Amino acid sequence: MWLDINAYVGHWPFHQVRYNTCRTLLERMNQFGVDISVIANMNGIFYKNTQSANEELWQEIRSERRFRDRFIPFAIINPSYAGWRNDLKICVEKWGMKGVRVYPKYHDYEVTDPSLTELVQRARDYGIPVAFQLRMVDSRSRSWMDIAYVNGKASPQKEWTVKSIVPVVKAVPDAKFLILNVANGIFVDKGGDMELFRKAEIVFDTSGRQVSNLGNLLKTYGNGKFAFGTHSPFLDSLTGMLRIAALREAEADDNVRALVRSGNAKRILGIV
Repeated sequence: MWLDINAYVGHWPFHQVRYNTCRTLLERMNQFGVDISVIANMNGIFYKNTQSANEELWQEIRSERRFRDRFIPFAIINPSYAGWRNDLKICVEKWGMKGVRVYPKYHDYEVTDPSLTELVQRARDYGIPVAFQLRMVDSRSRSWMDIAYVNGKASPQKEWTVKSIVPVVKAVPDAKFLILNVANGIFVDKGGDMELFRKAEIVFDTSGRQVSNLGNLLKTYGNGKFAFGTHSPFLDSLTGMLRIAALREAEADDNVRALVRSGNAKRILGIV
């Protein structure tokens, strides 16, 4: 079984994307043998009120019965926006969404913001993961309208590394975290931070370019820390599959491969 923990529907305002509806994404999944995809509505990255995008996603999944068996919806929540607590409640309790995605850079707040900490705590209490998307698109080819500054100041590190989210993991170490599309700096500091990440319920997806040496990463972080992800429709559907297929026998046996294909994702999503 292949369970993709990193996919989207919706529109990107700066260039055209394809396979970005439930119907067309499902066609793509069938083409490459992906059984289930975790999806969010990327419109919520840009809407002032992210709940409008969450409702769009909920309605789209309800529009055809087959979508309900193939897609797992995540809500996009902006904890700096008034009413987010009620939005989260509706998304989880009424619409049955299975996780949250957050975008501090796009929504203009710091990872140390108390509201984000509270959001992660509430997600923990619901038993659902919070996903941090470390890169949406390559900033080297960004539109002049896309983000380049954070809180009005030039950012020395425009794209996040895994170290960027260490503060929120430290603040809520018993929460569940997904770290998606790691394009820069996948390692944290040896010692306390590495031990924190090994103990915490954290899963990386396989889409980011820093996951090219998956065998070494499994050895460093553990067999339970990685899951198949595509970052569709921005990236291709095969790279993550090939990274798993390329694992040598000494790096991963059949049981470990099964964990990365779907087992680790099922565990953190609470799927039996």
